[in-house]
Amino acid sequence: MIKAIVTDIEGTTSSLSFVKDVLFPYARAHLPDFVRSRQAQAEIRQLLADACQVAGGELDDDAVIAQFIHWIDTDQKITPLKSLQGLIWLEGYRNGDFTGHVYEDAVRNLKNWHSQGFKLYVYSSGSVQAQKLLFGYSDFGDLTPLFSGYFDTHVGGKRESESYQRIAAELGLPAEQILFLSDIKEELDAARQAGFATCWLVREQAPDSGAEHVQVNDFDGIHL
Repeated sequence: MIKAIVTDIEGTTSSLSFVKDVLFPYARAHLPDFVRSRQAQAEIRQLLADACQVAGGELDDDAVIAQFIHWIDTDQKITPLKSLQGLIWLEGYRNGDFTGHVYEDAVRNLKNWHSQGFKLYVYSSGSVQAQKLLFGYSDFGDLTPLFSGYFDTHVGGKRESESYQRIAAELGLPAEQILFLSDIKEELDAARQAGFATCWLVREQAPDSGAEHVQVNDFDGIHL
């Protein structure tokens, strides 16, 4: 019996285009000025130090900014980058530059599952802060009360089964009582290896009944 649902964001609750065409370009455009104007702040200094450690050496301001930009351009899931992007997006949301895209079918079903007593969680490569911002400033208002917790790459990579084992341990539930939703097969493979139930969102194509994971077009096709 499923007791908790862990959902991905990009391609699952929200469109890939919102992240790739709105959030990523916004962070890329604002990152240099953001870093230079706030580098004296302790939180930013720590992120810059973390970035240097990942890059393998000490970098000056211009070099570390260039490194962040390179990671954005090559779509790297680097933890300090994700944290920095979250801070930049916070300003964007607060300024009303954009709102978080969430599919209507996802909102409706998440609300229904929450009302039925299912515990809802998010697991995304974007930082926890970025996750909270997207749902907190969504097209449908503040959706954060629906969720009991959030996970990002601090728990591990999304294609590593150990990450899902850690999530199950933190939730205090047997893995088979947790359903993971994603649009990426390799993530679903890792979750299943850890014992999770899985469901594959394929919003832009017809579901394949022979696929390794149950495929659905949207949240209306998920049966608990």
